[in-house]
Amino acid sequence: MASSWMAAPRPLLLPLLVAMLAVVADVANAGHAKPLTPGGRVVHDNHGKFTAGPWKPAHATFYGGRDGSGTTAGACGYKDTREQGYGVQTVAVSTVLFGDGAACGGCYEVRCVDSPSGCKPDVAALVVTATDLCPPKDKWCKPPQEHFDLSMPAFLQIAQEKAGIVPISYRRVACAKQGGIRYTITGNKYFNMVTITNVGGAGDIAAVSVKGSKRVKWTEMKRNWGQVWQTGEDLTCESLTFRVMTSDHRKATSWHVLPADWKFGVTYQASKNF
Repeated sequence: MASSWMAAPRPLLLPLLVAMLAVVADVANAGHAKPLTPGGRVVHDNHGKFTAGPWKPAHATFYGGRDGSGTTAGACGYKDTREQGYGVQTVAVSTVLFGDGAACGGCYEVRCVDSPSGCKPDVAALVVTATDLCPPKDKWCKPPQEHFDLSMPAFLQIAQEKAGIVPISYRRVACAKQGGIRYTITGNKYFNMVTITNVGGAGDIAAVSVKGSKRVKWTEMKRNWGQVWQTGEDLTCESLTFRVMTSDHRKATSWHVLPADWKFGVTYQASKNF
């Protein structure tokens, strides 16, 4: 009777053993599976932070009032930069830099240089956010010139008002933000426009996708203008997740940032940022 313990496995046990081994292999490989974007492209995980760019030469002027009036809206789609967290530390960039809205939300470090009569002495460099377009009809903003039309409060931090225009050095820097990325949907169920604000890291946006909790699969959105993105998908009555990619190809996914009973015109904030 003792020899029966050495008997070969019964035929029924063999497929069960194979199935168990396959499950173990799937679990082991699950951590290496790469998530896909809409269209089946692999999501590349980027680590680290946005790296400041090289210093470049340009010129700066100013527009608006001393209190920043006349500068809080514009070609990037922001309704009020004060209310949306950008304040009046802002700039309208020339056509070359604007890139049909791709520059919106990006941050620049600016310092006044090579103008003893125009630059204020011993002042720190200024960090501003691109929130508007300096129209090409302005002689300083015509292509191929790289030009910064600063809000008046920003300009006066580094230069004398009487100078009018000053030479500057500038570079792209990381945008430091408090809290998560914010999303506001306007329009209607057949044409949704999503304004995305408070983006950290590179600050600008190169691509956006949205996914619902029920019927809406990952859907790529199109830039309507500036930081306003559109889709014709019916997004109502679903919890919504957004995936944002900045110009340095880093991605942030705001899972279920909008509840199923979300409302048009209400701003919702994610728990994370870049």
